[in-house]
Amino acid sequence: KSSGLKLPGLKLNSQRGVYPVSCAAVQRLPVLIYLTRYRDGMKGGALHCRCSKCFAAPPKRRVKKRPRVLTLLSLPEDVLLYILECLPAVDILSMREVHPHLRSLVDTHSSVWARACFQDVWPSPENLKLFERAAECGNFEACVKLGIAYLYNEGLSMSDDGRAEVNGLKASHFFSMTERLNSGADPFVWLFIRPPWSSSGSCCKAVVFDSLKDDCRDVTSQEGGEGALKGSIQYCLAKVLSMFEDEGRKREALGMLESSASNGCLHSSYLLWEMQQKTALSDPGRYLQSLRQLRDYATKGCWDAQISLAKASGHKNQLSHEQRVSNELVSQVFQTSLPINKTSIFTTQKGMNDTMRYILIDWLVEVATMKDFSSLCLHMTVGMVDRYLKLRSVARTKLQLVGIACMVICTRFISKEILTIREAVWLTDNTYKYEDLVRMMGEIISALDGKIRMPTVVDYKDVLSYLIPLDRNTLHLCSYISELSLLYTELSIYSPAQLAASSLLLARILHKQALPWPAQLAESTGFTLERLTPSVVLLHKKCFHDDAPKDYRQVSLTAVKQRFHDELYDQISKEKVMDHGQLCALLGVPYQDAESAVLLPITTDLHSFLCSPSGNKTKRRREDSIQEDRGSFVTTPTAELSNQEEALLGDFLDWSLETSCSGYEGDQESEGEREGD
Repeated sequence: KSSGLKLPGLKLNSQRGVYPVSCAAVQRLPVLIYLTRYRDGMKGGALHCRCSKCFAAPPKRRVKKRPRVLTLLSLPEDVLLYILECLPAVDILSMREVHPHLRSLVDTHSSVWARACFQDVWPSPENLKLFERAAECGNFEACVKLGIAYLYNEGLSMSDDGRAEVNGLKASHFFSMTERLNSGADPFVWLFIRPPWSSSGSCCKAVVFDSLKDDCRDVTSQEGGEGALKGSIQYCLAKVLSMFEDEGRKREALGMLESSASNGCLHSSYLLWEMQQKTALSDPGRYLQSLRQLRDYATKGCWDAQISLAKASGHKNQLSHEQRVSNELVSQVFQTSLPINKTSIFTTQKGMNDTMRYILIDWLVEVATMKDFSSLCLHMTVGMVDRYLKLRSVARTKLQLVGIACMVICTRFISKEILTIREAVWLTDNTYKYEDLVRMMGEIISALDGKIRMPTVVDYKDVLSYLIPLDRNTLHLCSYISELSLLYTELSIYSPAQLAASSLLLARILHKQALPWPAQLAESTGFTLERLTPSVVLLHKKCFHDDAPKDYRQVSLTAVKQRFHDELYDQISKEKVMDHGQLCALLGVPYQDAESAVLLPITTDLHSFLCSPSGNKTKRRREDSIQEDRGSFVTTPTAELSNQEEALLGDFLDWSLETSCSGYEGDQESEGEREGD
């Protein structure tokens, strides 16, 4: 108004004159901009029109678009589901509360709960609903832990009134679901309910057995998944019944195996084949037919059948096959063996090294020797420890717990004499509690997906003993070298089959046999002398040339050597072994006079890592009499007592076992410790 502007602008009155105004320019730009330009032009003494020649419009600012922020919710649904499936169960619940979309995914997709991780989480009244929900969705880990928790009454405390009945029925339900989900491993739930059972009162194991037996009667379908589930459960029931001394139960076990085999259980079929093998040997026709059945089982993936077939191939006169066909069967078994890289353990276990693993395995050898467990049991235990340590990070203070828990599982799986839970706790000098061991068993089995039985060096060594005749001392030396190989992770670059072949070759070389690796072994196994030479040299260097590590008391760890000092092995570990340089010269390998690997210093902190199972008295004995080879074997007090002392202290030791360990009464009764068995 002060400038005298009149719109629509026909004329503009001013003291300086009359100037034309473009109505199109006014419409294109805001009036304030026009007035501003007009004012500036008046001050400068000239006013220009708004044409493109004499007036420049202010440039438009380009607004930069902000980059799209990638959030969790903007991911594709399948990617988001994969992320949820990798989370622990507790974190899944937290994610569910973040957004309605996440809540919808968690509630509508059972795969999220089927793959949820329950690592280091045990069933309790607070998270029971979470475990049950995951189990119903097909979570293997949840089913295993719930079954063990109810069986041992660990974490889910129940009143004593009818506890065995209630817990037994629930444990049976979750064990049945475990076998339904167990597709890639041998049926294993029977190892938790195997005898001895309680002879008086209610026993939770017996309740589980009866409940599983009733479930088999209810399942009528023999096709598809239900038939396979029935076959697996019947196999478990048959394994339990076969361990009783009662002839009636043994006959019932045979009937269970036949029914299980008809339902498609491969393991039951193989057990029946083993039972009938003795009678088939007398008839060549029946023997040939049984070998055809064995080949069928081996083709379907039964590991025990594959080993038995390889052993049978060594008896070519009985097999009635050409030598080439027999060699191909054995070679296939040996060449399909794959190495297990144990060095990756130290990637998962940040605070662990070679020496700490050596101490743990050495202690397990002591326990196996004291309990007279087989070499196969020891190899299975060490293999299970290594597989678990590759998957799960374990605190240094719990490494011994992992080792003894694996031994408890393996003894129940393959041995007639088992290591009870309460005795295992005692062997650790009561470093751990009863419930710690029970929970660790659940952690290990669930982490390994129930895969307990895996190929070991002992399996291949047994096959080699069928291929050529071997004298007793050579077999013992081969076993000695095989167990020494368990202590060193560097040897894991070779497969178990190659380690077995290398152990046999080294044993024959040390015994100075004329043809240490004959053509028959080379053709059957597929391993030539040139291929085995590097592994033989490394095996000799680690087992006989390098010094054994020492514990924190500077005591050499030589449990394997002490194990083979026994007359059972003809004291093979006392034999003098040829020098490493002589072996290299014999094999035509250049000898490198290198120093042994520098061992990490062992500080007193390792005392908390691995406690001796022998108790304070034995510890004092060991400290007072330090020897390089630990001449006095020390694992438990009973290992150093005479027969008369054991008889005098037997009642006291039984009492100490009964009072020093807590635990579920059903397991105490089932192990026969209350009855004094």
